[in-house]
Amino acid sequence: MNIIVNSIFVTDQAKALSFYTEKLGFVKKEDEPLGKHRWLTLVSPDEQGGTELLLEPDEHPAAKDYQKRIFAEGIPATMFGVADIHEEYKQLLEKGVEFTMTPTKMGAVTIAVLDDTCGNLIQIIQK
Repeated sequence: MNIIVNSIFVTDQAKALSFYTEKLGFVKKEDEPLGKHRWLTLVSPDEQGGTELLLEPDEHPAAKDYQKRIFAEGIPATMFGVADIHEEYKQLLEKGVEFTMTPTKMGAVTIAVLDDTCGNLIQIIQK
């Protein structure tokens, strides 16, 4: 069994697509209309056949509530791995990305947390 798609709720699919491609560097893989929304997935530019990230609309009341509550508690919705967190942090700051946590060593890993502007906190991690 493999993980092929992981979803993240977003307040606006178009805004999320722009942020995740232009700021974070992901690549759009699938973009299929589904009524007023889209099946919109992204992949890492280094692993275009790898796990897809689905930018899923947060229209369901349970999704909205979940997204708002974990954001308010400072809980990241998902985590992305990076090779050099300090360099990644610097590059993302230059692109205007806002962080709620600067790179912080936590045991064997270093983490930072950013705001995706679409209702989520995202953790980046260097192992």
